[in-house]
Formats: sequence, C-alpha cells, structure tokens
Amino acid sequence: MPFAVRDSHSRVDTGPARFERLPVLAIAAAIVLLHLLTNGRYGFHRDELQFMSDARHMDWGFVAYPPLAPFLARISMSLFGLSLVGLRSFSVAAQSVALVLTALMAKELGGGRFAQVTATLSVALSPLPLFEGTKFQYTSFDYLWWVSIAYFAIRLLESENPRWWIAIGGATGIGLLTKYSILFLISGLLIGMALTGARRYFASRWFRIGVALTVAIFLPNFLWQVRHDFIGYQFLQSIHERDIELGRTNGFVVEQLVHCINVFAAPLCVAGLAGYLRSRRYRMLGWMYIVPFVLLLFARGRSYYLAPAYPMLMAMGAVAAERWLASTKVSPKPGAKARRGGNRTKADRPASRAGRLVVVQAFLVGLVLWGAWISAVLIPFQASGPLRNFALKRSEDLRDEFGWDELVQNVAGIRDSLPAEQRADLGVIAGNYGELGAMEIFGPAYRLPAPLGVMNSAWLRGYSTPQPGTLIVLGFTGEQADALFTGCRLAGRNGNAEGVINEESRNHPDIFVCGPPREPWPEFWKDSRFFG
Repeated sequence: MPFAVRDSHSRVDTGPARFERLPVLAIAAAIVLLHLLTNGRYGFHRDELQFMSDARHMDWGFVAYPPLAPFLARISMSLFGLSLVGLRSFSVAAQSVALVLTALMAKELGGGRFAQVTATLSVALSPLPLFEGTKFQYTSFDYLWWVSIAYFAIRLLESENPRWWIAIGGATGIGLLTKYSILFLISGLLIGMALTGARRYFASRWFRIGVALTVAIFLPNFLWQVRHDFIGYQFLQSIHERDIELGRTNGFVVEQLVHCINVFAAPLCVAGLAGYLRSRRYRMLGWMYIVPFVLLLFARGRSYYLAPAYPMLMAMGAVAAERWLASTKVSPKPGAKARRGGNRTKADRPASRAGRLVVVQAFLVGLVLWGAWISAVLIPFQASGPLRNFALKRSEDLRDEFGWDELVQNVAGIRDSLPAEQRADLGVIAGNYGELGAMEIFGPAYRLPAPLGVMNSAWLRGYSTPQPGTLIVLGFTGEQADALFTGCRLAGRNGNAEGVINEESRNHPDIFVCGPPREPWPEFWKDSRFFG
C-alpha cells in the first residue's frame, strides 16, 4: 500500500482536525466493558499476588520493580478488598486512556475520523494491549506512560510551546517509578532531539525544568536503590541472564509482529515510521522508535519491552493511510493529452478509487478477524466450554490463575493435622513469589502464620523472630528440601480442582513438613536469596 505523507512547511497536516470523540470513546468503552465482564472469571495470577504482597509492605522500592504498581495495588485493596475486577480495573483504565491518547496523536498529526478510528482500533486489537487489560501488571502502566510521552512530544513539536516539557518530565518520572525499561524511550527521546531540529530545546529552561521534575519524582526510588546496594539492578541482570539461557529473547524481530501489534496493522507501523522520518517537524518521533528498537535488539531484551512504542507509529500510519485514500487526483505528465471525458487522469477513475476502498476494507476485516482470534487466546470468555479450553491450551498466563486458594487450603489442612506442640511453633516458607503472595493474601482467613519467602522482596524483608521450629515448605523439590532443612517428610500435594496443568502444579507439586534449616538462620537466609 503506497502510503505517503506530505510535509508542508515541516508539518504533517495543512489544517486543524476535529477530535472524533464518539467513535473513539465507543472503542475505548467497548474494551473496558469486555475486560470488566471477563476479568473476574478465574483467579489471581502469580504476578498479581506478588504485587498485593508487596503492597502490604509499602516502601520506595522493591527488588523486582519500582513502587508504583504495589502502591496502586494497595489502593485497590483499600477500595475493593480482594477483588479481581477491582484490582484489574486499574490496568483497564490505563489501556483505555492509551487508546484515547492514540486517537489524539492521530488528530494532532492532522488525521480525521478515519485516521483516528483506525489508529485506535489497531491498538485496541493488538495482542499486548489486549493482554495488559486482563491482568494487573506494571507493564500495563508502563504502556500508558510511553504513549503519554509520545503524545506530549507531538504536542510540543506541533505547538512549539516548550512548556510541554513539564508534561514530558512528569510522565517520564512516573514512568521510572513504574518500570525501568522506560530508559530506552528516554534514550530515544534525547538522541532524537540531538539528531533533529528539536535540539534547540536543549537550551530551553522548560527542558531543564522537565528534567528536574523527572529527577525529583524518581529520586526517592533511586535513594532506595542506593541504600540496598542497587539490588534492583542485580535482579534485572539475573533475570536477563535467565531469559537468554531459556531462549526467551530469541525471535525479537518476529515477535514485534506477532506479539506487540496486530499483524494487519504492520503496514500502518511501517508507514508511520516513514512518515516521521520524512517530516522535519516530527522526525524526533521516528528516533524515539528506532533507538529503543536497536538498543533492545543488541541487548537481547524481551520483545514486549518495545510494545508501547507502536501506538505513535500507528497514529502516523493511520494519517498516511487516510491521505492515501483521499488522494485521487494526480497531475498528468507534462505534454500528456487529456483523455476523453475531460481532464480525468488514470488515478481519478472510479475503478482506482474503488480499488483503494477494497484495500481498506480488506485491511479492516483482517484487523478485526486477527483481533478476534487474539482475544480468544488471551481473554477468558467462558468459565467452561470450548472457548475456555481454547484459551487455556494456548495461554500459560491464564493457566497460572488456577489453584492459589486451594494451595492455602491444603497448607491449612496440613497445619491442622500436626501435633499441638508443632502447631504452636509453626512457620511457612515459600520458594516462589506466587506461593508467598497466596499465603500472605489468603492465609489470614485460615489463621495461618505470616509466610517467609526467599524470592525477591520477601527475602529482603528477612525472617521472623523468634524463628519457627517446624516449617511447612512450599516450592522446593524433595532434594532441595532435604538439602536445606532437617527432618523433611512429604505432607501433601499441590494442584487444583479444575485439573489445569500450570507452572505450580507441574514444577512445585509437593508440600513438605520439615524442621529448622540445617544452617543457623542467619547463614541460611544469607545463602537462600533467589531472583525470579
């Protein structure tokens, strides 16, 4: 599809465009309703349990991430209690706002109704945005901050009002409190400034104010990292090495197409990138995609880290598509004679216009059909039946929402089977943050002791005093339990009534009752730290 974008006087559009509120808000509302109706279908995900666990121990930082997501989880639990729909409503809100901002980007770039609706629909039906609305994840909010920064950058370049640096600085600071991978976007922003006419803003006091605002917002988390010997960096380094070893960083380029965007939206992304690079005014946005892409490619990052960069490409690509669809007049070659019927050229023919409409219709049909297939994979439409089976077969994340409450029930049953003297001196230790989170969130209803955990921030919080003499041990193999603890015996099996095979039932099926660690508690704890 030969998209092209005119750049009159360094601008994409030649006149103001109206924001098409009704269709854009209808798409966003449909996505919100879809998630609200389905997000309570199964149970909490392993990652959500970790956020909720950390939310009970609020600090300016955590081992696995900055503090914003646990802070929002704390608000959710205060407002809604242990509600799946309540917790995930924060992610749903973030994704719906990202959709509206995508439409606003298309509008600011000169796009009319077709461009705004096409850009919004392309993002709404892409795999990563759909997934982000199904879970409470820090990536859901990271997605919003990337899109916000791109929108603010377009407003800055369109209006030439340097005060937009305050908005950029605020969003960047909040982004750093959400997920550190936003540093890749910051790199693209700064390099894009240096390589384009936007470099003039380096001398602006508003740019310096924006930078100061970013630093001020991020400073508490940075100081927390300093006090904890940059344990967050140690975590990221360990996880990165694990991902490379497991092959999770392979296929980075292919997964941009398969995971980050709707396959049928790929032409919009290509056209969008080309449109930015051809525009003197908006060229910086092109570098805001290219630089993170190159850095992540060579650093062997996970493919989904780049997903939030695509809405700005789809916005520009949709504007280009709209202009291509409308450009039915082409000047005849010099010296060419007018054809019979007046001055109509080949491009003016109804057949040419009809051909373009067919291409657009095929694009929209493909976009919707691919989005429907992706939705069936990612969204729990049914509690039982063929759609449930289809989704559970293909989505490890959905399978990981089963069995956590049953795990806690099993632990409570094992506790009740112990002699009174062991129950009086009992502790629960978990090897995985999902098990730790389940015990901490659901355990109080069964009057279970606060769990100990050796992974991520649970390890950082240390062990209880006095130390328990009897331990219920979760998330360890028999060999690991015997090597670390005394007098271990198999006490129960972990699974779920639905018979869903997931990471927990497959890799951590055994529950043990053991005595104290073989090493003294301080030495045991020092050696037990694990990142995951």
